[in-house]
Amino acid sequence: MFIIVGLGNPSKEYEGTRHNVGFEVIDKLAEKYNISVDIKKHHALMGKGMIAGQKVILAKPQTYMNLSGESVRSLLDYYKVDEEEELLVIYDDISLDNGQIRIRAKGSAGGHNGIKNIIAHLGGQIFLRIKVGVGEKPPKYDLADYVLGHFSKAEQEMMDEGYKKAVHAAELIIQGKITETMNEYNRKKKEA
Repeated sequence: MFIIVGLGNPSKEYEGTRHNVGFEVIDKLAEKYNISVDIKKHHALMGKGMIAGQKVILAKPQTYMNLSGESVRSLLDYYKVDEEEELLVIYDDISLDNGQIRIRAKGSAGGHNGIKNIIAHLGGQIFLRIKVGVGEKPPKYDLADYVLGHFSKAEQEMMDEGYKKAVHAAELIIQGKITETMNEYNRKKKEA
């Protein structure tokens, strides 16, 4: 069984913000695989289904970003999955261009408070991740204001492509094709 957690903030005011791209990817997976993400358990909205022949739980923590680890810990404890092999966390990354994705099997939080909290609750940094680029913060912008801001129309088009890539990457990871997924999505973009 795989637990796929998309990070974001609950409540209408945060819908469509840079910090909520994890929720967006969960919504896309849920739509594609007809999984209802409407069960309130483990400090999350969650749903159960099948993707690529594997049982999955899709989860959107409702703890607010900085406390995401509470929900992830509760899910892992209840479902007894191996966090290093069967947990996939999807979240925003300001060091990647809009819609670009990166796959990691481990690593630090890189300044992301949701990931910091998950690492603290897990007691380790080894878990699968899909980072979805939301673009670099403009100079003199407050980071919180930036990640809680909305995308422009042009950015949203790039993000829609990024969500498709993230869904595809999640499908490959669930099938155990982690190296192939990294090879496909972690290459440097060719200069034009």
